[in-house]
Amino acid sequence: MANYLAQFQTIKNSCDHIVIAVEDVSDLWPNIKSGFEERVPIKRASLNNKTRNPVLVENFPCEFILTTDSRLRSRFPQEQSLFWFREPYATIVLVTCEDLDEFKTILKPRLKLIVQNDEKEWFIVFVSRAHPSNDNAVKMAKKVYAKLEVDFSTKRRERCCKYDIHGPEANFWDDLESKIMECVRNTLDRRVQFYEDEIRKLTEQRFMPVWNFCNFFILKESLAFMFEMAHLYEDALREYDELELCYLETVNMPGKQREFGGVDHGDDWAALLNHENKPLTQIVQDDSFREFEFRQYLFAYQSKLLFKLNRPFEVASRGHSFIIGFSKALTLHENMLPFCMREVWVITACLALINATASPNFDGLVATDIEKEFYRLKGDLYSLCRVKFMRLAYLIGYGADIEKSPVNSALLSMLTWPKPPVWPSVPLDASPEVLEKEKVILQATPKIKHFGIQRKPLPLEPSVLLREANRRRASLSAGNVFEVFDGRPALIDGSASDASSRTPPSKKMNAISMSRTNSSPGTFDGSVDRPMRLAEIYVAAEHALKHTISDADLWKALSSVVEFEQKYLELTKGAADNYHHSWWKRHGVVLDGEIAAVCFRHGNFDLAAKSYEKVCALYAGEGWQELLADVLPNLAECQKMLNDQAGYLASCVRLLSLDKGLFSTKERQAFQAEVLRLARSEMKDPVPLDVSSLITFSGNPGPPLELCDGDPGILSVTVWSGFPDDITLDSLSLTLTATFNADEGAKALRSSTATILKPGRNTITLALPPQRPGSYVLGVLTGQIGQLRFRSHSFSKGGPADSDDFMSYEKPTRPILKVFKPRPLVDLAAAISSALLINETQWVGVIVRPIDYSLKGAVLYIDTGPGLNIEESHVIEMETRVNISQSSAEMTNSNGTQKDCSLASIKEFQQLKLDNGRIEFPAWASDTDSVIWIPVRAISDRLPRGSSSVTPQKQSNLDGMRTIALKLEFGVSHNQIFERHLFNHPNLKNHIALICRTVAVHFTDPFHVSTRVADKCNDGTLLLQVILHSQVKATLTIYDAWLELQDGFIHTGQGTGRPTSSFFPLMISPTSRAGIMFSIRLGKVIDKDEVEALQTESILNIRYGIYGERTNGAHPPVAVDGIETEDARQDLLFKSAIVLQRPVLDPCLAVGFLPLPSTGLRVGQLITMQWRVERLKGPEDNGISEHNCKVFALVISVGVVYYLLFLSLSIGTGEVLYEVSANSENWMLAGRKRGHATLSTIQGSRIVISVLCVPLVAGYVRPPQLGLPNVEESNISCNPPGPHLVCVMPPALSSSFCIPP
Repeated sequence: MANYLAQFQTIKNSCDHIVIAVEDVSDLWPNIKSGFEERVPIKRASLNNKTRNPVLVENFPCEFILTTDSRLRSRFPQEQSLFWFREPYATIVLVTCEDLDEFKTILKPRLKLIVQNDEKEWFIVFVSRAHPSNDNAVKMAKKVYAKLEVDFSTKRRERCCKYDIHGPEANFWDDLESKIMECVRNTLDRRVQFYEDEIRKLTEQRFMPVWNFCNFFILKESLAFMFEMAHLYEDALREYDELELCYLETVNMPGKQREFGGVDHGDDWAALLNHENKPLTQIVQDDSFREFEFRQYLFAYQSKLLFKLNRPFEVASRGHSFIIGFSKALTLHENMLPFCMREVWVITACLALINATASPNFDGLVATDIEKEFYRLKGDLYSLCRVKFMRLAYLIGYGADIEKSPVNSALLSMLTWPKPPVWPSVPLDASPEVLEKEKVILQATPKIKHFGIQRKPLPLEPSVLLREANRRRASLSAGNVFEVFDGRPALIDGSASDASSRTPPSKKMNAISMSRTNSSPGTFDGSVDRPMRLAEIYVAAEHALKHTISDADLWKALSSVVEFEQKYLELTKGAADNYHHSWWKRHGVVLDGEIAAVCFRHGNFDLAAKSYEKVCALYAGEGWQELLADVLPNLAECQKMLNDQAGYLASCVRLLSLDKGLFSTKERQAFQAEVLRLARSEMKDPVPLDVSSLITFSGNPGPPLELCDGDPGILSVTVWSGFPDDITLDSLSLTLTATFNADEGAKALRSSTATILKPGRNTITLALPPQRPGSYVLGVLTGQIGQLRFRSHSFSKGGPADSDDFMSYEKPTRPILKVFKPRPLVDLAAAISSALLINETQWVGVIVRPIDYSLKGAVLYIDTGPGLNIEESHVIEMETRVNISQSSAEMTNSNGTQKDCSLASIKEFQQLKLDNGRIEFPAWASDTDSVIWIPVRAISDRLPRGSSSVTPQKQSNLDGMRTIALKLEFGVSHNQIFERHLFNHPNLKNHIALICRTVAVHFTDPFHVSTRVADKCNDGTLLLQVILHSQVKATLTIYDAWLELQDGFIHTGQGTGRPTSSFFPLMISPTSRAGIMFSIRLGKVIDKDEVEALQTESILNIRYGIYGERTNGAHPPVAVDGIETEDARQDLLFKSAIVLQRPVLDPCLAVGFLPLPSTGLRVGQLITMQWRVERLKGPEDNGISEHNCKVFALVISVGVVYYLLFLSLSIGTGEVLYEVSANSENWMLAGRKRGHATLSTIQGSRIVISVLCVPLVAGYVRPPQLGLPNVEESNISCNPPGPHLVCVMPPALSSSFCIPP
């Protein structure tokens, strides 16, 4: 089967579409040929792929060939089975007949003979030549066609169709295409099955000695070619993939030594996209093919199918992988291949793929990620081609013209040298070329960068080329290593051209002249044993490459430095552009830097600067400081040459901002000198510049500066300078940004003088005006150096926090200033909560508690309200308060009252003078709690009144309240003001603390007096008990007490109203009680003429003393002269009014409520309420005259309207005023509600008062009440008493009926 390779190749080249055979039985084809061929290609066809799934094929091509054609007749049976893919896929039988008998006798038997072959797919086209005007002919044609259908069509398949030569029917062509595709589909399925069976048989014999890969290849590619002809490209591609896998398995089988190939002229030119590069007969070897040609042949067909599938992305992807893999195979066989065959093949392969996929038309048909990945692959192809191209250029001596950049160094230093079995030798006639190369090497000088920066050039070779080339020479004298390097030790460590360029010319000549003295006589040259010089290596490699490279364009690109740079730029730009369109934009930017280096070398500074700016932006963004240090000086030089002062200044600042280890101190000083020169002399217009990485700042360590609303201050900021020397800032300002309000603009703090920054850490202070409450962070540091207006943010590189080089990263930024909202900066509170003595000079203590704020230089203004005076003749005392741990919230208990604080332990004490109502605080009171004691006197002209058991104490909430206005000015410039009023009454403490935020301190009397009649003796003597309630937190001592009685009462016996002296002194503890008994009796009633001189109240006089501390409450009065002695007793006098009423032990009138009807009360029913009034005794029996008649007012209010009556009548007269009151919502009064009833003054007289009323609501309600407004309640006896509630029943039920008429 392998003998048919040539024929197989010829058949593939001549047959590229499906063949449809035409069996012309009636010689009709010339007449209808044009109509059939116009239908080709078939627009839509349905075929089955290898897995028997339907596939829609667009524009299916096919060719109609007569069976009598020589192309179908001249085939041997063996060829037909081997190359079955070229056999017809359908047979169209053309017949016509106009007579039924002729059809039966002649045409039908012939058709039976034609279609008897079961392997053929056929159908019959009956051509009707009957003219439409000839009805008989038309009818006969229909009969014949009907008979034809009956004989050759079946229920399962229609094999006949009718074509009218005068005008085919509309659906004929669709029917024809359907039958053709049905035949093609069936034939294709049958042949695919045949090839699969044959391939399976060979695959099972794959590991047998008799297995032949060529036979397998012919069958496999025949199947793939058949799929390709049927436009089933996916199946064809799959077959080629399987064929490649099978070949790679067999070619690497041990025990079989095969030639690799690639030694023919022109093999260096990659043919991975040209499947017609070599015929198969030239690459066959025994039972297989040479790997070099055959793998490229397979890939060429794969890429061809991929292009037909419109998948250039996959071509690029597979091509890149194929080049990488095939390059490894070339490396394994490099010792059998021409010099640098691998590099040349990779270059041509990459260029072929790049050109083949140069202009893909995606038009949005592929996803974005696929499109970007495609450009990434093309960028990789360009980059791979570029690296190999630079390696070839370096081998022939163009290394000095290759930019020694980090990317080129990284790529070339990892790329191995060619490994030929013997390094090429210098041709005999190449001496002029060697001398020219030597001259170029000696004249090469290293380029010094701007600012005098000197760096060791990066290597462009994995090892020293001189050593590698001489090591691979056929015979090498190893006598002296210096002989290998031409006597120059510098060549051992790096590039020979670079090392030699740094040697002075005179020394170079001496080195050359003595390079041979150690190993051999200096007279020989061109000897095989003599090590090759570097120039000779270049010339030898150039001549060897000239024989290897068959691509004229590639050799032209290596023919000169100019052509090399042109091709180098083309490849670099191609890689960069494709990377820019892909995901790998950083690779594109890096390659832009290589383009910029070429432009910079040729003086095209504009393009170089644009590219360098992109490269620097990438390196800076990624934090690649070393790479940035390599490129940034070039950008600065470009900007200087372009007179771009602003850009040049920015580059100098960026160079200073880089790590200090990247440049020497001298170089950094040169950068600073350029900055100052430009800023102070060169530039005419101001230039803004961000120097955040050079000048940085942060707040000082520790908590932020805390100020209160309205306070100025001094802000201290740490500034780091990255300049190598001192630098003077003409101006400096710092902005503060509020964190609580993003809309509020930044506030600038400006320095009034020039600032000198030393290298490293600097501390500057700025005056801080009052700020609004909130938290502030450092914003932007701005300043000016000549015409340079710089700005900096507080983010920069870091180091040890305690070093001068530390430049802090603050993420998130710490607050540097906190201005508190208006808050309690100081608290003024009363020192005690208990009462002080009224009408006596007392110490009022005011606690001054600074709340995290200094009171240095504070001034307190004191102003008293009405009824309170300050004893200005006495000094004001100020002392330290010990217990300061409790806050004002902790000093308040659950009821809102303040706890007493012990102030016994004093650390500081000072006496102050009140000057026009102001007190200046001493220095020791600025940051500690203190107490100010102020001598005040609360004045009250009101005489205290006692209470009795009948009429309890009713004290007003405002009694004893006094106010003290306090105003405290403090702060740096007395800008803080605190005002507070001290309300002096205990009963308002809760309300004041809640509403006015004040502290309650009050003044009161020492005692509260209450009285009661303890007993009434038979002789009319009354025992009056006077109870004294202590109202202060102090011990009271009573020395004497006497009672001045009012008119109508007298003391018993001959007493003066004083108790027995043995009772005194009487001591009363704080908040306790004591009682004193007085014996009195009723006295003579005063006549009406003496009423004006009547003493209506009794006066209780108490002489007492007080013992207490001012830290607890009431205490002995302050001495006016300021001199107090411990043993001196101060007697105080307390007076209280007591109202005594003549005792009434028997009532004068009796009021009784008469019983209600037994039927009860019901809503809406009228009832009579009756009261009986009876006189128990006459007025004269009780000693009451008309002079002591009083006016009474009965006022009852429980939320509803009551009937009121105000009259003035005497109890002793014959008429009694009565009043009936009831709730108007519960009762309706129908009788007389008020009036006068005549009641005799004789004891035992009676009257009955009746009122008609109607209940309004049901339930338990209060009944109407009878009142006697002019009679005191003590003179009325309720017998029997009226009910408190009465039961009222609901109204009786009632109903009505509607009687129909």
